[in-house]
Amino acid sequence: MSEPDIRIGDTEREEALKALGEHMSAGRLELDEYGDRSAQVTTSKTRRDLLALFVDLPEPHPRFGEVVRPAAPAPVVAKQEPGAIPPVARRLANALVPVTGLVCVLLFLTVVKSPLIFLLVPIIAILAGSITGDQRGRDRDRRRRR
Repeated sequence: MSEPDIRIGDTEREEALKALGEHMSAGRLELDEYGDRSAQVTTSKTRRDLLALFVDLPEPHPRFGEVVRPAAPAPVVAKQEPGAIPPVARRLANALVPVTGLVCVLLFLTVVKSPLIFLLVPIIAILAGSITGDQRGRDRDRRRRR
């Protein structure tokens, strides 16, 4: 898009009206001509529309600021809560409980013949739960707050 095709805002229109007022005060524009051009200023959409009203007039003309192009959007980075367990560590801790159960069954059938070996399963479950916490509950609460 070229510079003259850039859309204007109220600030540019006010500046153009001020410049037209100076031209009328200097006697370059009659009252009717000032009224016509002022009406055109209020309906102008682009820089080209405004500049066309000043082609036959000397300075002052409306000044336009530099065109600021929008920056590329910043990549979205998942914000991790302080003290939150990374997803991989949480999955490993959650997988530890069923693996412990399988290991206990294998140990019971081969080496350790005592049923007390199965107490490892709830112990590991409690430890894994204390490490990962109630992540599902926190996720649910976070969704509700949104």
